[in-house]
Amino acid sequence: MAVFSRRPKRGDSAPDEPTGDPQADAAASSADSAAGAEADAPAESVPQVGISVSTYRGGGAEAATAPTEAQSIDAGAADEANAHTPRPGNPAGPAEAPPQTETVPGLRDNVLLAQALGRLDSPATPEQLLDVMRQLLQNHLFLRVKGDARALLAEGRELPLAVARHGDDAYVLVYSSGTALQTALAADAQADTSAVGQPALTIMQHVIAGTYAGVIIDGSSAPARAVLPRAVIEAAVNQADPELRIKTALAAPRTPETAATVAAALLEAPLFVAVNETGSAADGSQRFGIAEARTADGRRLIEIYSHPLEVLARGRGDRPMPFPVAQLGASLRDHPAVSGVIVDAAGPWIALDRDALAPVMALPAPEGPAAS
Repeated sequence: MAVFSRRPKRGDSAPDEPTGDPQADAAASSADSAAGAEADAPAESVPQVGISVSTYRGGGAEAATAPTEAQSIDAGAADEANAHTPRPGNPAGPAEAPPQTETVPGLRDNVLLAQALGRLDSPATPEQLLDVMRQLLQNHLFLRVKGDARALLAEGRELPLAVARHGDDAYVLVYSSGTALQTALAADAQADTSAVGQPALTIMQHVIAGTYAGVIIDGSSAPARAVLPRAVIEAAVNQADPELRIKTALAAPRTPETAATVAAALLEAPLFVAVNETGSAADGSQRFGIAEARTADGRRLIEIYSHPLEVLARGRGDRPMPFPVAQLGASLRDHPAVSGVIVDAAGPWIALDRDALAPVMALPAPEGPAAS
């Protein structure tokens, strides 16, 4: 039974097979405890799109590639190469996610996303919107639908999603919290509607699989609202771990098992490092420095990221580069002075020492040119 069916992509003539799971992190509520739908909202309700895929790529999201024979990676040169390398005890964001809240009983707020929206200026900067996109890639979002979501799901029917239209473009309306839902309800006072929570990545995949122009997040909560066009969503989704293993673990409450969970995720999830050019070697080859963090007691930690957006969110001018986990293991073996890694330093983040990284360090050396 599908929460919603995938609409045809632009140029397609027939819909794809249904997707989504109504039991996957879904929570439905009736109209008296959620919000009213905004289907076919007027064009003026769509704020100006302040970010484009060129902005995303301009930050280097697709510019840096894995090292080749003409590139040398110096994991120990970050301090000399990058004046903006984080100083002792200076990660960019909080280590742990804030406590979970329910501003509407039964609807768990996406606190990290709500906080990112709350940091937006008016108008928002591209960097701030990239931060919103970064925090969107975990937890869930709320959708507004016409009718009783529970009844529609029980009947196996597709949920009629609320959208706002701008010309021929339709933007899916999504919400980060119960507060944002209540604000939308107060703005339009429509009845006979309900809300359903779904994993954010599932919703983003549905948006780019159909003909939607993008999403509007918390559209009635200006200035804490954002428009994300489909091109930016598509780039972000295509570069994300389909299971969001690292981000999910870091967004959850910390337990004694969190470090082991993240270390295990490093073995399978896509990894990235933050790099900057350090000049040319004697043979004319290009050299890059990998950013490191320093702890208050002087330990060196390689910065590892779960997504290119995590690098861009630091705002240091670094470029994200794919970094195979076998190469990470080799870097740790070859540089005994490096104490471990810090994962997603923009926050929530976690530092892993060499003991926790033993499975990574035990991997066979990568094929091809080794890291210097």
